[in-house]
Amino acid sequence: MDIRIKWYYRLGFTLLLFIVLFVFIKLAPIWLPILSLLTKVVSPFIIGAFITYLLHPIIELLHRKGFHRGLAVALIYIIFFGGIGYGIYKGIPVLIQQLEALSDDAPELARNYKHLIQSIQDRMENWPVNIQEKVDNGINHVEIKLEALLNKIMNGAMGFINSSIVIMLIPFISFYMLKDIEVVKKASTALTPKKWRRSLSLFLKDVNTSLGSYIRGQLLVCTIIGILCCLLFWFFDLKFPLVLGIIIGITNVIPYFGPIIGAVPAVIIAITMSTKMLIIVIIIIIILQFLEGNILSPYIVGRSTHMHPLMIMFALLLGEEVGGIIGMIVAVPILSIAKVAILHFKKHFGSKEQHEKV
Repeated sequence: MDIRIKWYYRLGFTLLLFIVLFVFIKLAPIWLPILSLLTKVVSPFIIGAFITYLLHPIIELLHRKGFHRGLAVALIYIIFFGGIGYGIYKGIPVLIQQLEALSDDAPELARNYKHLIQSIQDRMENWPVNIQEKVDNGINHVEIKLEALLNKIMNGAMGFINSSIVIMLIPFISFYMLKDIEVVKKASTALTPKKWRRSLSLFLKDVNTSLGSYIRGQLLVCTIIGILCCLLFWFFDLKFPLVLGIIIGITNVIPYFGPIIGAVPAVIIAITMSTKMLIIVIIIIIILQFLEGNILSPYIVGRSTHMHPLMIMFALLLGEEVGGIIGMIVAVPILSIAKVAILHFKKHFGSKEQHEKV
């Protein structure tokens, strides 16, 4: 009888949960504007907290080596934001110039691309009609996806420039978080109910162990790959080297699919220039991916997230459906956090039930 009551309780709770979710979705026109406003206000603090999370271990290491904490914070702060500031100061004008050049050259690139596609289609005249249609549909699908990707990159770049005032707040937020990290920890602990504090502390520790080194290492590897791409593309006179290098660096965060997604714009632009440039670009991408897979990632990223490749691919496909490129970038970290949460809950819940049985 007790078992039946327990199952009825669980079924009722599940139905109630679905009803609440249904009502929540129906009320979206009310809470979506509020959520959008809160996102704009909170986003600088989230980015600042993320930067604090990245830099905190380095500051702690210097502090343990004998540096005064304030001096360690100031040193790392100046190096990190000074480097980023100098890169923005030198890179933004070049980036804007290349984006404008890309916009101006778009008609010519489109004509060269269409000429190439037309020559491919002419060679397929003797192929079966069904195969020709599938190839044409595939080309059209790739064109649509590529156009959407380029539009998102352009809109993202303009949005970044337009949000300069908000972005300027992030260094100050990060500085005070790094300086008063213990105060932030105490405040977070005080806001957490006492019965959840120990469990939440263990959960965050497990997340940091599973994900911390992966995120820091992956960001460093992608930065190195992006810089190398920019330099090599510039050395071999490929058009828009900074734009293409940034695309490859960002998409390289995505496991398995990232290098392919990032390479597509570079390959298409190289095709419109010459066959020699196409071969050079492909060789550069292959060499850099070999360098990343066999040297950079094993030594910098180190520990993996200990997840099966099939789970990672499933998360990437789900992320792409939900949020496009951004969804694919955050898919693996979210999956890793979900895995830690499930294992942590299972361990905590299991031990609690076992204690009750005893």
